[in-house]
Amino acid sequence: MNDFSLWDILRNLLMALRWTVALSVIAFVGGGVVGALLLFLRLRAGKALDRAIGTYVQLFQGTPLLMQLFLAYFGIALMGVDVSAWTAATVALTLYTSAYLTEIWRGCVASIPKGQWEASGSLALGFGEQMRHVILPQAMKIATAPTVGFLVQVVKGTALASVIGFVELTKAGSMISNATFQPFVVFSCVALMYFALCFPISLYARHLERKIHVHRR
Repeated sequence: MNDFSLWDILRNLLMALRWTVALSVIAFVGGGVVGALLLFLRLRAGKALDRAIGTYVQLFQGTPLLMQLFLAYFGIALMGVDVSAWTAATVALTLYTSAYLTEIWRGCVASIPKGQWEASGSLALGFGEQMRHVILPQAMKIATAPTVGFLVQVVKGTALASVIGFVELTKAGSMISNATFQPFVVFSCVALMYFALCFPISLYARHLERKIHVHRR
C-alpha cells in the first residue's frame, strides 16, 4: 500500500502543470515571432525564398511532432552541444508552431481582396505602410480565431515532450502513477487539468469566430 492521498497527487500534478503552461507560452510566443518574420519574408521576397519557406512549412506540417522532438534533442547533441530536455522541447515546439502560424496568417492575408492592395498602392504607400495601415488590420480580425484555436494544439503538443524526459504534466502523471499504483486516478486528474487549460481557449476561439462572422454580415 502507498500513502499518497488525492491531495498529494493533485499537488504534484499542479507543480508540473506550471511547466506545461510555461512551455506552451514560450512555444506560442516564440513561434508567433518566427512565424511573423517568415510571413513578412514570404510576402516581400522573390519566388525562391517563397518556395524555401513553403518547404519549411511542409516539412514541419508533414512530419510528426514526436519525431521533431527526437531530432531536436538528439540532433543538437550530435553537433557537440549539451542540450537539456527543456531547451530541445522549446526549440522543437517553437519551430513547429511557427510553421503552422505562418501558414495560417498567410492564408488570412491572401483572403484580403486584391482591391485593397491596389487601392493602398494608388495612395503611394510602401509595402510596410500597406501592411501596417490597410492589410494587417483586416487580416488580424480573420486570423485571431484560428490563431487562438491553434494554441490548444500547442498545449496538447507539450505532452509529447515527455518522451525526451521533460517533466511536464504528462511525464509527471506517469511518474506519480508508477509511485502510487493508481493510474486511473492519476491520469483522470491529468486529463481534467488539460481540459481545464484547453476548454476555455476553445470557447474563446469560437466566440471570436462568431464575432467575425457577425461583423462580415
